[in-house]
Amino acid sequence: MSIILPYLLMIVVLLFTLTTIAAWLIWLERRMLALWQDRYGPNRAGPFGLLIVVADTIKLFFKEDWIPPFADKTIFVIAPTLIGATVLMSFVIIPYAPGILIADLSIGLLFFLAMSSLGVYSIVLGGWASNNKYSLLGALRGASQMISYEVFMGLSLMGVVMLSGSFRLTDIVLAQKGGWFIITQPVGFVIFMIAGIAETHRLPFDIPEAESELVAGFHSEYSGMKFGMFFIGEYLGITLISAMAVTLFFGGWLGPAFLPPLIWFALKTFIFILFFILLRASLPRPRYDQLMEYGWKVLLPVALLNLLITGGIVLMMNK
Repeated sequence: MSIILPYLLMIVVLLFTLTTIAAWLIWLERRMLALWQDRYGPNRAGPFGLLIVVADTIKLFFKEDWIPPFADKTIFVIAPTLIGATVLMSFVIIPYAPGILIADLSIGLLFFLAMSSLGVYSIVLGGWASNNKYSLLGALRGASQMISYEVFMGLSLMGVVMLSGSFRLTDIVLAQKGGWFIITQPVGFVIFMIAGIAETHRLPFDIPEAESELVAGFHSEYSGMKFGMFFIGEYLGITLISAMAVTLFFGGWLGPAFLPPLIWFALKTFIFILFFILLRASLPRPRYDQLMEYGWKVLLPVALLNLLITGGIVLMMNK
């Protein structure tokens, strides 16, 4: 019991931290979008609009939790929980600082890719169970987008695995003591970020829920806290991709000694979260066919070429 207790405590702290971050990212995104678009953001509910998160939460809890009579009720209810569960599972393998992680798996990177693959079930089941043509179209778009870009994400990370010689995220961070992998794997980083944006279906890749075409896509029929679960899952996904980008390409917790490792990790992750928000403020949404064409005709050959060059360099260095 004494061995399990620290892990249970760490899990509770992590869950509380992540759900709090996901909630406050709503406020941060609205304030940053307002700043970058030269307009007022939330400024009525509390100082600087800070209580807008509380207001939104109360609204979601008390909003009518309606299930359409034509929906498959069981799957309709289960679907929103899957995206949150798969994203939260991915956080257990991230090393936040030396000794601060839940599971130091030897296949940590593969576990992350597996969990991100399972996240697509939430979108597909939610869209199908809604028994709505707009929801189904959004679900099909989401499935093809996420499954396709998972391929490029996996290929983009193989260069990091070659250079570090491990799938363990702790080993990958420690392998960057001599220099961050963003220096040696800039192409892999760019592909990973593009694939990460597509995986979280954030702007400009929010094609599964394109309001101008599909009402709200796969979650058109959802309301109340079921809609809130999709919403929280999206912000958790942003935090996860940001944390993984920091871990894999920007040295994780590594940084000058004047700040603790955990602070360095948090600061780097926060910068990437701001980058996600900036994309929403600045880029238009491509067409669905353009998104798929860009992935298979551009990202796939570039990812394979990067893998080939990295493999050749590693072989030459080991001779």
